[in-house]
Amino acid sequence: MSVINLENLGAVVLSAGKGTRLNCVDKPKVMLEVSGKPMVYYTIETLKGLGLTPEQICLVIGFKKEKVVDYFGSEVTYAFQEERLGTAHAAYVGIKVLGDNIKHVLVLGGDDSLFYKVDTLKDLVEKQLDSGAILTLLISEIADNLQYHQYGRVLKKGGRFEIKEKENLSDEDKKIKEISTGTFIFERDWFEANYQKIGAIPGLGEYGLPSMVDIANRQNEKTNLVELKDSAEWCGINTNEELQKANDLKKYE
Repeated sequence: MSVINLENLGAVVLSAGKGTRLNCVDKPKVMLEVSGKPMVYYTIETLKGLGLTPEQICLVIGFKKEKVVDYFGSEVTYAFQEERLGTAHAAYVGIKVLGDNIKHVLVLGGDDSLFYKVDTLKDLVEKQLDSGAILTLLISEIADNLQYHQYGRVLKKGGRFEIKEKENLSDEDKKIKEISTGTFIFERDWFEANYQKIGAIPGLGEYGLPSMVDIANRQNEKTNLVELKDSAEWCGINTNEELQKANDLKKYE
């Protein structure tokens, strides 16, 4: 296995969302509490456990950004996403504030990564370095089959993969078990060089991270998949019921 050079690793935590479905008014979604702490607190603690410093952890903030800064202070670095233009745009905004020494960048959602273990992220980074890929995606099987309809799927073909959004799934696609967690690790130079090449998602005007996979495929670049060993570590929080479930799980960890 590769020895992780922590000096060359950075993390961008996407934390700019408003949380419309959770009726967030006075704070961003990632500041909603799970077991008495903002949900993104647990992600930051995991990244610290991996060995990253405040300069290597960037929170991309937007809606009610002052709430995040007031809470975390100098524990992390910040990037402001003035316009919410999608996950790829947020990642790009975050990557630009990281030091020039950063060669590989973890990109995580601040609202679905609170149960990740340090070893999970360590394994993801090692697999990226060992494979020589320009990007590695963490995939998972949904623990609750009833939630399958909420997510797109990861389609594997000929040693490559693509992420197909839920709106575009065929009946055959819906039988696929693997979904994208939205957690990637990118080779920084490649990401910055190719970000401008992606097109906006039709009808949304946003730039999504799955488009970076499409570009890698067109360029015949090496990409990699890592499956989450414990699917319960990925926890999307989009409803009050899911927020309560996260609270219950954190309480008994």
